[in-house]
Amino acid sequence: MPLSAGEIRENFLRFFEGRGHRRVASSSLVPDQDPTLLFTNAGMVQFKRTFLGEENRGYATATTSQKCMRVSGKHNDLENVGRTPRHHTFFEMLGNFSFGDYFKADAITYAWEFLTGELGIEADRLVATVFREDDEARGLWLEVIGLPEERVLRLDEEENFWSMGDTGPCGPCSEIHVDFGVNADCTSEVCDPSCGCGRWLEIWNLVFMQYDRNAGGELIPLPRPSIDTGAGLERLAAVLQDVPTNFDTDLFAGILARAQDVAGVTRGEDLEKDVSLNVVADHARALTFLIGDGVLPANEGRGYVLRRILRRAARHGVMLGVEEPFLYQVADAVVDEMVPAYPELAERRAFICDRIRREEERFLQTLSNGLQVLEEEIQRIAGSGKRELPGEIVFRLYDTFGFPVDLTADILLGHDLALDQPGFDSAMAAQRARARAAWKGSGDERVGSLYGELAAQYPTRFCGYETLSAESTVCALLVEEERREVVGDGDEIELVSELTPFYAESGGQVGDRGSIETESGRIEILDTRRPSGELVVHRGRVAAGEVSEGQQARFHVDPESRAATVRNHSGTHLLHAALRQVLGAQAMQKGSLVAPERLRFDFTHDAPLSAEEIAKIEDLANDWIASNSPAQTKVMAYDEAIQAGAVAIFEEKYGDEVRVVSFGKFSTELCGGTHARATGDIGLLKIVSENGVASGVRRIEALTGRGALNYLREQERTLAQLSEILHAPVTELPARIERLLSERKAAEQEIASLRAAERGDLAADLSEQAREIAGIKVVTARVEGVAAPDLRDMIDALRDRLGHGVALLASEQKGSLAMAVGVTPDLTEHIKAGALMRELATVVGGKGGGRPDFAQGGGGDASRLDEAFAKFDELVASAAP
Repeated sequence: MPLSAGEIRENFLRFFEGRGHRRVASSSLVPDQDPTLLFTNAGMVQFKRTFLGEENRGYATATTSQKCMRVSGKHNDLENVGRTPRHHTFFEMLGNFSFGDYFKADAITYAWEFLTGELGIEADRLVATVFREDDEARGLWLEVIGLPEERVLRLDEEENFWSMGDTGPCGPCSEIHVDFGVNADCTSEVCDPSCGCGRWLEIWNLVFMQYDRNAGGELIPLPRPSIDTGAGLERLAAVLQDVPTNFDTDLFAGILARAQDVAGVTRGEDLEKDVSLNVVADHARALTFLIGDGVLPANEGRGYVLRRILRRAARHGVMLGVEEPFLYQVADAVVDEMVPAYPELAERRAFICDRIRREEERFLQTLSNGLQVLEEEIQRIAGSGKRELPGEIVFRLYDTFGFPVDLTADILLGHDLALDQPGFDSAMAAQRARARAAWKGSGDERVGSLYGELAAQYPTRFCGYETLSAESTVCALLVEEERREVVGDGDEIELVSELTPFYAESGGQVGDRGSIETESGRIEILDTRRPSGELVVHRGRVAAGEVSEGQQARFHVDPESRAATVRNHSGTHLLHAALRQVLGAQAMQKGSLVAPERLRFDFTHDAPLSAEEIAKIEDLANDWIASNSPAQTKVMAYDEAIQAGAVAIFEEKYGDEVRVVSFGKFSTELCGGTHARATGDIGLLKIVSENGVASGVRRIEALTGRGALNYLREQERTLAQLSEILHAPVTELPARIERLLSERKAAEQEIASLRAAERGDLAADLSEQAREIAGIKVVTARVEGVAAPDLRDMIDALRDRLGHGVALLASEQKGSLAMAVGVTPDLTEHIKAGALMRELATVVGGKGGGRPDFAQGGGGDASRLDEAFAKFDELVASAAP
């Protein structure tokens, strides 16, 4: 019985654990602190700072099974997905890493032992490639592993020199390939692993991380040569299960079964339908994990990529004959398959499926709109006598409306029309170029090298959970990111120490404030940050004297500021728990701000909260506060914490060990922040606002403790003032205000009626003053005190009274003219109000336009109104029938 993918994953991790590696959980698909990398696309992404010497993780070797996405930039595999046996958007990369511990010899030996010993792959099926200049790696394969020379091949930089992007960690690599035997159809002069004939399958890449490539292309030796390896789980499963494609492995079996069941088709009966099923299965995996990691559909960035993936999958659903939302059902099967390895998916299942379903519904409507656009274009082409739909139109249908090119071609064929394929290809190439320009692979906008050096020298130990005061050494002082040995009164500085009770901004909680004192000076600390790795930087201003590097210092966190922050942070946990209880488990945290003055909490939900829902949430939170449940904190393995019911936050970065904060049985979250000793310390929680901030994301702002009490007192003062102004008790204020508004509305209606009557009388007077030009009744008049919107009503009344005529009315408002032109229906074939207004508006220095029977405009030069009247008469005379 061949190994399942789950067994391969677990065997890999255990193999390296047994050789001293730390098992580390997969990081999010959204890279941490790397704005130039769209998605995590390799196992080493979460270790980038460790490779650069900017972060000390406390272990020198690690192993992971990393969630990866390759859909853009250098690793753009999207268009190949479904049509080739191996390409995917989402995949898992098994990896082992050495941060300055072992190097090439052990990396090669470990890989060989795992493949041939642990997995039992026949040694004579394996071939190794090395960088053309890497004699050391070649010698290890020949002399240590014992491969014959013909199975150790030298290849060029394109194949065997690895980098994540234009900049960042890089180095020569050695790839391990499975040889499936000579392909009779191969036409290459030399068939080696760089050939695309299908004979060779890369299953493991061993990167010998020696350099950091900077923006100028220079290769800078890394502080410690390291190892980064990556083996595709899907490919290993295909080899061990002896199946022709990754889609035939057990990883996809349940997902494809669900897709076939929903679509009512069977895989293996139609090649094109097989491609569509593969696309649906692959893309459902990508959608599930992207949304599970907090990415939501949008019109730019990561959200746009997610939307493109979903639309591509939905288009293939249409090609399978599915015209209703269905991807969410396939995503449900993805969760079933992947939840043993990624238990957080279980809790997010409902949210993931709901998001996909709603986006599908929107897209299917868009697809319908695209069909309408295509039909209009077909009519236009047929009317012009052309026989080809331009490529830019085909691309717009594809990109904007998600219309498959082959579906467009089929519809055109039915109308005996052709498709401009070269024009479409050109537009597609231009879009890809724009995408590459927007996202340059994974080039790292790294924290300044100074912070990186300091992080390696002085990783800061935090003692602020236990105390608000501590003593430590001043390790470094910075002014405008430059080292200073001494800083003096008034300097704005940054201070680094070995130990600190100051909490550095993280997880939405702002950095602590307070003071740092030495024998010679005092610094007022205004903020605390963590710019790189475990480095904590205290930012502030020298309030007295001077401070020097190497001095002993006393650190004091502002107790009132910390206490207020603690109340608000614990308040967010209770608020989150109450939201999930009232709205359902799909109400997941999407972001937060925890400051001394207030708390802000973003969460996933599709509709504004009702007053009743807000009241229930407040009542729950305040009941829990009244229970005075003590806080409990534990440090445990990430998987263990998730399985125990702890809530993990979207887009938050977690290590292999996490801190779990619990209050009673109602709130358990992964959190590194500072918290109340018991819920009673929060005092009171009051929601002060709730609104939408993005599609499917709502925001609550709330106050706790004294802040909430002050807010309620301010509300009371406001009510008391209103009560005094309106001469009514507070309980009667709503009725009194409603009556006043009703009286005001009635008065406004009466005024409007009087004004309308007045305008009607004026229109009657003006109609009696009408002149005749070429047999047409003409009215031109300046009307005082009439607002622009009211001119329309007067024009309507004049048209009715004139019967056969035209009118131009103008009203001056603060030096500017508002004008309106009316033409009776019997004259609009010859005299058009919109054309008249465009001419007249230029006379008074403005612009205007409108319909044949009515137009509006204006200008800033009221002194030329008489010229406009004269021009009007002239235009009417020339256009008269």
